[in-house]
Order: sequence, then C-alpha cells, then structure tokens
Amino acid sequence: MLDKLGLMVKAFGRGLDEYYKAPYRATFARAQQQEDDLFMLLVFSEALGLDNPATFYTLELLPLIYEDVHAWHTRMGLERSPLDNISCC
Repeated sequence: MLDKLGLMVKAFGRGLDEYYKAPYRATFARAQQQEDDLFMLLVFSEALGLDNPATFYTLELLPLIYEDVHAWHTRMGLERSPLDNISCC
C-alpha cells in the first residue's frame, strides 16, 4: 500500500515539475545555446585572432569541441569554418 502511494506521489511530483517547466523549455534551450556559442567563441578566440588571456587553459578543450564546429559556424552565419586547421564542410 505504501509503495503504491509513494509511486503516486512521485508521479504527481513529476507531473507538477513538467507543468511548471514546459512554458520555459524553449527559453532555457535558447539560453543554453547562447552559452554554448559564447564558450565556443572563447575556446576558438585565439584561432580567430582575438586576444584571450585564458588561451593556455582553453587549448585543452579543443579536442572536445571539434565535433560541434559545423553546427556552431552555421549558426553564426558563416558558410565555411573560419578556422584554417578545422575543415568540416
């Protein structure tokens, strides 16, 4: 009996969570995408000719984000990758 009640309470909690999050899902996704774009810009800033004081630390992250370069540069409105050493198209 208590197991059923616990499952019902959890299901109700998930329903309330979905009810309150649903209207803001697109806003959260857009904010996450903007943060990701800023992060990509920071990591690739030295390759794009921008001074970045944290270049030493961001160089370690390059292999982790290579696969996202194509989506990033098309979202930025660039036809081809602006980085000489990365050609994805």
